[in-house]
Amino acid sequence: MSLRLEVEQHIANQPRFASHELTRFNILGFDLGWLEPVTVDFLTAHNAAFALQTDRIVLQAQSGNEAARILTEAALAMKAAGLIKGWRNELYTVLAPQADGLPDFSHPLFQLERGAFRRYGLLSLAVHINGWGTDHRMWIGQRAASKAVDPGRLDNIAAGGMAAGEDARTCAIRELWEEAGVPADIAGRVVAAGEIRTTRNEVDGTHDEILYCYDLEVPAGFTPHNTDGEVAGFVALSVDELVAHLPRLTWDASLVAADFLLRKGWV
Repeated sequence: MSLRLEVEQHIANQPRFASHELTRFNILGFDLGWLEPVTVDFLTAHNAAFALQTDRIVLQAQSGNEAARILTEAALAMKAAGLIKGWRNELYTVLAPQADGLPDFSHPLFQLERGAFRRYGLLSLAVHINGWGTDHRMWIGQRAASKAVDPGRLDNIAAGGMAAGEDARTCAIRELWEEAGVPADIAGRVVAAGEIRTTRNEVDGTHDEILYCYDLEVPAGFTPHNTDGEVAGFVALSVDELVAHLPRLTWDASLVAADFLLRKGWV
């Protein structure tokens, strides 16, 4: 089997999103999330503000601040009950959707704890960077064993969620320093390479995320090194090695790496 076919098959085998057992979550007049049966039961028993109306749960809130307050309080209760495992003390922005389902950056609704997004099935935004060399090797990191999500799995040279008020390029440069020790003069050379939306069912809710992809040519002689404790180490993989290792990457990182290989014609 050719390397290109292996990459295409890996993309085709990505987990798919199924909504038949989920309930739509409406907030401030917008269908924003998806709730699993266990979450519906918890929320409706926890607070009457979570109202079951025909085929969806509607949050009874009149403003973004009120929605954020109710959702945060319920998320803390779900954390105490074991339904939310990783609490990040980091805020993401919930954006109103456009007609095509993509986020409307001109219409922020409210901010919410990052760790609650999957449980509520809300759309999040993240940046992933492909770190590559002219020798056709790609730098791959291994996530620390302490990570709340996908511990020990392989990842791109750097990746991370876009915090509230942060744009994609700023996030990419920040993550390159924090995760891979790439200084700003090198990180500033990142090149935007498109977007990928990935949606799938996970054990802790619905993962719905737009991945903003960036490419960075890593100078010869530079070796990535972690600065924030979130990455256990790095390895530079040849094309053959990277294709063989795709199943060991996180789903999102493997999509971004596979997209790079196809875009660049490396396979």
